[in-house]
Amino acid sequence: MNKHPEKASKSPLRQRADEIKPYRCKNLIAVLENPKNIKNIGTVIRNVNALGVEKTYIVDSGKSLPDDWEEMRERKALSKTSVSAVKWSFVKRFDTTEACLKHLQKNRFVSVVTSPHIKGMRNEILHEADYTMPRLAVWFGNESRGISDEAVAASEFCVSIPMFGIIESLNLGTTTGIVLYEITKQRRAYQEAYKRANRK
Repeated sequence: MNKHPEKASKSPLRQRADEIKPYRCKNLIAVLENPKNIKNIGTVIRNVNALGVEKTYIVDSGKSLPDDWEEMRERKALSKTSVSAVKWSFVKRFDTTEACLKHLQKNRFVSVVTSPHIKGMRNEILHEADYTMPRLAVWFGNESRGISDEAVAASEFCVSIPMFGIIESLNLGTTTGIVLYEITKQRRAYQEAYKRANRK
């Protein structure tokens, strides 16, 4: 006789989702500001899901995505490039950067932006910064224009990936993977230390 009938009735994917839940980084949002290629959005959502980031926000001024999350999940272009991760990830779209920033500020999120050195801003090398603040939104700019002045002005600091090649730029999928890996690693370590301290 099965002592846990509810576990037996769950699909393997649902069981996996339950197993990884404690490792997800709560109150961590990846924000994409006007990405120009929908395939890139799918790749980022795949990274977000794989690394345990809680949510993805997309500033979509061109209105290329539906407002409804359920409808977004059914988009073949997103489902295919995200390897169905969009079906297991929370994604919210905004019409403007201003609207997204207002929503984040209302919910007490600190924003940081990924960008090369910007004069007059606090600039940090990726692995040297601290990302353990209670609520964090990490902004990634447009593939060709980069991050907007509006997002930079509202951010706590700018994060850059150290590069040592002739070509000093990375595509959106690679950038989000590298940056979010470092941030989730820090936040998971911090969450685990916090849990251990509370067990004592």
